[in-house]
Amino acid sequence: MTRRFFISLGSMVVLAGVSFVASAAETPSRTLRIICFGAHPDDCEIKAGGAAAMWSKKGHKVKFVSVTNGDIGHWREAGGPLAKRRRSEVDAAAKILGIETEVLDNHDGELMPTLENRKLITKLIREWNADIVISPRPNDYHPDHRYTGILVQDAAYMVTVPFFCPDIPHLKNNPLFLYYSDGFKKPNPFKADIVVSIDSVIDQKLDALAVLVSQFAEGGANGSANLLPADPQKQPERHAQVRQNFAHWFQSQANESRKELAEWYDPDQAGKIKHAEAFEICEYGRRPEKNELKKLFPFFN
Repeated sequence: MTRRFFISLGSMVVLAGVSFVASAAETPSRTLRIICFGAHPDDCEIKAGGAAAMWSKKGHKVKFVSVTNGDIGHWREAGGPLAKRRRSEVDAAAKILGIETEVLDNHDGELMPTLENRKLITKLIREWNADIVISPRPNDYHPDHRYTGILVQDAAYMVTVPFFCPDIPHLKNNPLFLYYSDGFKKPNPFKADIVVSIDSVIDQKLDALAVLVSQFAEGGANGSANLLPADPQKQPERHAQVRQNFAHWFQSQANESRKELAEWYDPDQAGKIKHAEAFEICEYGRRPEKNELKKLFPFFN
């Protein structure tokens, strides 16, 4: 039985071979609601922490969900104590980003695309009344990442079906489903459909990642005692290194997506963007036109 831990803190749709277009006027004028799924307590923060902070600053509601509790994601610690520590870390990160977060009590490394988990993901999306749902793609080095992507994909249509999980009201409008960026090429490479500058919140995102000490400063499952010195006076150098590495990573995303950035920003502005996050549209949900996407991502001038 899956238990859940809470931490406070104009589109085209294809159904049964029939396509219909929803006008841009149907884009919600109310507060947007975004839910992001990651396999572990750090995945969402890495992939969408910048966009989440920008949505939050504009008054929209964002929730990060870790589908496992991360209880084997460390070289020294494991089990309940590690799961508790990692929940505490994402709690702190969520406060920095201005969002909500939830960690499901599935064991790290053991996630499976079961009917029970499909129903749970479907219910979470419905309960959040999501306009946007973001997840990993289903081709990834880690089985938990792959199966998180599959579970969210499997929910992409089922969230609209009245008699699937009928205890939670179905969504009358299918959300926009997106994938996080990744570098995997087979069976198909990531395609950056939406790229956003996160320059305005880069320090906020880096601050949020910095509190995930077990995963980054200490190296997570493949770390060692050599990474973070025991002497507190020697630790700032390691924390600075982690921060710099992440900054370079997000700079690389901007550089790799320079062409796509020019499609969303003024050309002069696009050339000056230093840090970015990118997302790919999943074919199984809504496929909005660009003017509607700009309303769902209200960050472009």
